[in-house]
Amino acid sequence: MGHKQLMPMEGIDNSDSHYPQVFSFEDIKAATNDFSNEYKLGEGGYGPVYKAKLLTGQEVAVKRLSTTSKQGIEEFKNEVLLTARLQHVNLVRVLGFCIEKEEKMLIYEYMPNKSLDFYIYDPINRLSLNWDQRVQIIEGITQGLLYLQEYSRLTIIHRDLKASNILLDDEMKPKISDFGMARMFKKDKFEANTDRIVGTYGYVPPEYVREGIYSTKSDVFSFGVLLLQIISGRKNTCFYGPDSSLNLLEYAYELWENGKGKDFLDEMLDDTDSSCKLMKCLQIALQCVQEYPKHRPTVLEISHMFRNENIDIKHPKRPAFCTKRDKDGDKTSISSEGTGLVDTATITSLVAR
Repeated sequence: MGHKQLMPMEGIDNSDSHYPQVFSFEDIKAATNDFSNEYKLGEGGYGPVYKAKLLTGQEVAVKRLSTTSKQGIEEFKNEVLLTARLQHVNLVRVLGFCIEKEEKMLIYEYMPNKSLDFYIYDPINRLSLNWDQRVQIIEGITQGLLYLQEYSRLTIIHRDLKASNILLDDEMKPKISDFGMARMFKKDKFEANTDRIVGTYGYVPPEYVREGIYSTKSDVFSFGVLLLQIISGRKNTCFYGPDSSLNLLEYAYELWENGKGKDFLDEMLDDTDSSCKLMKCLQIALQCVQEYPKHRPTVLEISHMFRNENIDIKHPKRPAFCTKRDKDGDKTSISSEGTGLVDTATITSLVAR
C-alpha cells in the first residue's frame, strides 16, 4: 500500500534531534488514508495505532488517542517530553506528536514484529520464539529497565510494564513502549505515594494497590510477572494446578519448590539446551514477585544474576497474592478484587485504601 509521507509542521525548529517533531493533523490524516483500516496496526486501551511514512522514507507508527481515552493531556505531555529524551536501544523512541483539532497523536518508530503478547500467548505464534530468542528478549528488557533506573539522568518508573508494551523490531529485539504513566524520581528518592492507582491488573504489586506506594521495586514486580509469562507461555488470567486453584505466581512457586520447575516451562519448546538458564530465569522471576519490596532484587542485581553464572541466588519466599503460608510461617497476602489474576484490565483511578 502506498503512503503519503509525513512532514513536520513549518516554522518548528527540529534541529535538536532529541526534541519531538510537531506534525500537522492534515498530513497525518493523509498519510494514514484518513485513518483507514488498511493502515491500522492494532488498537490498545488508549486508541488505534496506524502505520505511516516520514518524508525521509522512515516508517512510523501513529497512536491516535481516542476521545474517550483514559490518557489525559498530562499523561500525553508526560509521554512526549519524557520519551523524546530517552535514548536506549531497548526503548521505543517517540519521534513527534500532533495536538490539533482536539486530537492527541504520538508518532513512534515503527516496530514491524508487533508486541510480545502477540507471540507468547498464541499456541501457533509462540513457536516462532525459540528459547534463545526468549532469553534475548528477557536480556533486552532487563537492559531497558537498567537504563531507566540506573543510567538515565533521573530514575524513571514505567508503572505499566506488561507483554503488550514490549514491542519487537525487525530483528525481534525488544523495546519498552508506552510511557504515559511513567514517573521520574531524583536519584536520592526511593518511593512515592499516589491516590490515583494506574497500571494493569496482574502486573501491579500489592503495596501499590493497597497503599498507593510505588517505587523502582514496582517495575521489578511487573518484570517478574512478565518473565514468568515469557518462559511459560501462560497468561495470568487463568488458574493452574491439578485442581485449577493456583494463580500463575503460585503455580510457578509450587512447581519450583517441589523440584518440578521444568514443568512450568513452555511445553511447546524443547528445553534441553537451555534448561539451566531457564531455571535461573524462573528463580529470578520468583525473587521479583515477592510480596514485600525489600525482598525483591534491584534491576542492577537482576542484571548481575543473569550475567554471572556462579552467583548465588536467594531462595524465594512465596510470592505475593498467595493463599498459603511459607514453611516458616511467614504471612502471605491474599489476592483481592482481581489483583494478580487479570492482565488485560487497565487500572485508571482506583483510590488507595
